[in-house]
Amino acid sequence: MRGPQVRFCERRGGATRRAYSTAAAKAGAGSQLVSPPDSEVVAKPKRRTYTAEYKQRILLEAEAAAAIPGGVGALLRREGLYSSLLTYWKRERADGIREALTPRNRGPKPKHNPMEEEVQKLRCQNARLTEDLRKAHIIIDVQKKVAALLGNPIPETDPDLEEKS
Repeated sequence: MRGPQVRFCERRGGATRRAYSTAAAKAGAGSQLVSPPDSEVVAKPKRRTYTAEYKQRILLEAEAAAAIPGGVGALLRREGLYSSLLTYWKRERADGIREALTPRNRGPKPKHNPMEEEVQKLRCQNARLTEDLRKAHIIIDVQKKVAALLGNPIPETDPDLEEKS
């Protein structure tokens, strides 16, 4: 009977295949069975975000703790922070960038404007309707010519002008 360790070792070339097989483990005198690895999938940890007020409070506490030997380290351990993060926040504050202390959206910026999609759709619709109107004018002109040839001319007056008068 083969376990997951055997398959893993076979992929590595099979040099240690016999050492991990279940039969070899049972045959060994006084050896314990190797338990299969934990198959639980660990969830991806969530990135921590900090508010501007929290960052300012920590920076003030760090300045006060700097007078005490080991005070900054104790503060960082208590809050679960790294010194590089504290340095980064100090640099941001020194630059006078209040917006930098607020959390930012991570990841790529949107590549297109949502309104641009609608504008493009309306432009296509406008072009299609303009072409339909051009074809309708051609059809109307042909109908007028056919009616004139048959001896029943169509009047040139615009129906919209008649309704307004």
